[in-house]
Amino acid sequence: MNDALAFATIALAVLLATLILLQSRGASLGAGFGGSSQIHTTRRGVDKSLHQATIIVAVLFVLSIVSGLLFNI
Repeated sequence: MNDALAFATIALAVLLATLILLQSRGASLGAGFGGSSQIHTTRRGVDKSLHQATIIVAVLFVLSIVSGLLFNI
């Protein structure tokens, strides 16, 4: 059980990092500091799906860590 939970946590961490890196914003770094007037945009299509998948994987990742702490891996 402990090995499976540890493997799941590592796999979720890799998947979460991949999903975060796949997300691209149209704005550059300067837009975060006021360089662009279009900071907030509506997510559509693949961008929305990536965003929702990232949230789901992040919640699963946190739950796997908490369960690992509760079950003393």
